[in-house]
Amino acid sequence: MENNLTTPSSNHNPINLTQSIPAYLTKVYNWMAIALLVTGLVAYFTAGSEMLINAIVGNKILFYGLLIGEIALVGYISARINKISSYNATLLFLLYAVLNGLTFAIIFLVFTSESISSTFLITAGTFGAMSLYGYFTKSDLTKIGSLAIMALIGIIIASIVNMFLHSEMMYWIVTYLGVAIFIGLTAYDTQKLKRIAINGFESEESMEKSAILGALTLYLDFINLFLFLLRIFGNRK
Repeated sequence: MENNLTTPSSNHNPINLTQSIPAYLTKVYNWMAIALLVTGLVAYFTAGSEMLINAIVGNKILFYGLLIGEIALVGYISARINKISSYNATLLFLLYAVLNGLTFAIIFLVFTSESISSTFLITAGTFGAMSLYGYFTKSDLTKIGSLAIMALIGIIIASIVNMFLHSEMMYWIVTYLGVAIFIGLTAYDTQKLKRIAINGFESEESMEKSAILGALTLYLDFINLFLFLLRIFGNRK
């Protein structure tokens, strides 16, 4: 997911560089953490509500409507980030986290709470390590990011095909590739966000909006890594 916020030119007075890098990345990770908390709480309480679960699981139109709504929100935020205010971008991001929580409630019905908790910790550790690598490495991760994005398109197509083939081998190939892809994307996206911060921002508003888009990017990396790891480490009820 590319950040399309305008970078300052020589004619602007960007925010002080030494202040913008820690301030920007702090905002990114804070909003990402808040979104993960919102998703987790919504999923947990939804799973405990028989009425909500029956509505989501028992109504395919509602379930797929939620999934389509999530995709539409990500696309809208990414495409319109320069047109909407930081306040509206934040509300849409949190709305996405809520919708994701509603669909995530299903995993509490399929997997044990213990395996969900342990997989979350594994995901957090892996994500944190790769994020630190992306921040501190001197290597350019652009090629890794490009390969990961192409591979992601490939496993999406493979997953759709496997909905009809029901191949267990393809299922596990996609699973392990998915883990590798989002490990790579976590490092790449972190480095990309650091570079955005180094370039500076035209205004506080610009930094706020970029932070929301950055948080959304890392949130998606974390969530998808968690889902693929859950396939491996999750114990089904």
